[in-house]
Amino acid sequence: MDQERAWIEQALEGDRSAFGHLVRAYERPVYNLTYRMLGSPTEAEDAAQETFLRAYNKLASYDPRRKFVNWLLSIASHHCIDRLRRKKRAPQLSLEEPLPPQWLASDSEPPDQVVDRKRDRERVRRVLETLPPDYRAAVVLRYWYGLSYAEIAATTESTESAIKSRLHRARRMMAEQLQAA
Repeated sequence: MDQERAWIEQALEGDRSAFGHLVRAYERPVYNLTYRMLGSPTEAEDAAQETFLRAYNKLASYDPRRKFVNWLLSIASHHCIDRLRRKKRAPQLSLEEPLPPQWLASDSEPPDQVVDRKRDRERVRRVLETLPPDYRAAVVLRYWYGLSYAEIAATTESTESAIKSRLHRARRMMAEQLQAA
């Protein structure tokens, strides 16, 4: 944490290599978020680069009381939502990216349970593709990144009650679609 703070201060003083350290430290979480939101490796790379460019240009507005990674994810999620709205299409979740650990099969599971779990994951991924961008962002930040309601609200510049509502509606929409299938 002290090293991160030092890099931020050095970057604010114009040290581009210090900002490079921040990029290397957080490029994976930012890319993972953009990939899950946009569904395309090429678009995700572009969005991740744009996120870091925006972060560099807005670094002076960073509030050190917030976690730096949450600030970056906020920039990334807003950028992805804007891109999706411009395209006027629902986001696509990649079937190639790993799922959260709680969704993965263990080595001790029998093969038929592994197959069932994989089938269930595919259904969940297809349903996630149908969620509106704001709902999907909340779901990804909650279940992939484990952020609290407060952290998601800060990241998406929303309120905790709005996040709780989005997550509730998203879970209900997903449950209805999964039951219908």
